[in-house]
Amino acid sequence: MRALWTAATGMTAQALKVDVISNNLANVNTTGFKRGRASFQDLMYQQIRAPGSQNGAGNELPNGTQIGLGVRTAGVSRIFEEGSAQQTGNPMDMTIQGRGFFEVQLPSGDLAYSRAGSFSIDSLGQVVTQDGYPLQPSITIPNDALSVTISADGTVSAVQPGGITSNLGQIQLSDFSNPGGLTAIGQSLFQESQASGSPIAGTPGSNGIGSINQGALEQSNVSAVDEMVNLIAAQRAYEMNSKAIQAADEMLQAANNIRR
Repeated sequence: MRALWTAATGMTAQALKVDVISNNLANVNTTGFKRGRASFQDLMYQQIRAPGSQNGAGNELPNGTQIGLGVRTAGVSRIFEEGSAQQTGNPMDMTIQGRGFFEVQLPSGDLAYSRAGSFSIDSLGQVVTQDGYPLQPSITIPNDALSVTISADGTVSAVQPGGITSNLGQIQLSDFSNPGGLTAIGQSLFQESQASGSPIAGTPGSNGIGSINQGALEQSNVSAVDEMVNLIAAQRAYEMNSKAIQAADEMLQAANNIRR
């Protein structure tokens, strides 16, 4: 009976959807987090009668008979919709208004990209992430800096004793032709892949790249209300598929009891 296996694929698909929703809800307060969305597509069809074939009387069948065999996961896409900005007052917190990613260097020497702009200053004065990964290109803050200013175009300057203002460099942002193709590696970091394309570095506020807002952090783009609605829908779909399996089992049971 096809219904047993068809409904089983439906339960598997809805279980995966719940996994994706659970991860979204778990990161509802994660800075710079981008929600995931599970997509599904129907499986192959059993062609009992192909559309356009002829019956015994020579008449053409307008629809035919095609029995679907279930569902499968097409992919889990990441939605890079911009989250809301929350003012923090911390001069090392930054948010990107528009497209783009901060570029950081991992301990392995590889580059990673992030929308989470919660940076700090390490013992050497370097601007680093919360995990100690230095921002690229490297920015070093003098030990005697009284204040640090980051402009919308990424220019970093510091006021030192005596009222001297020093230009410390400029933050560059990277963009991708297909951000959804980036590989998530955790810690709010992504790495380029063949699907994402190569990074396109540029000055904030130019060539379609977003500008930088100092003293603010980009919040997660997860809507808890929407995710709860999606969770209820997935749960009900899972239950309905389990009912289909139960109905198929009862039909088989009835067939087995005919000989009794």
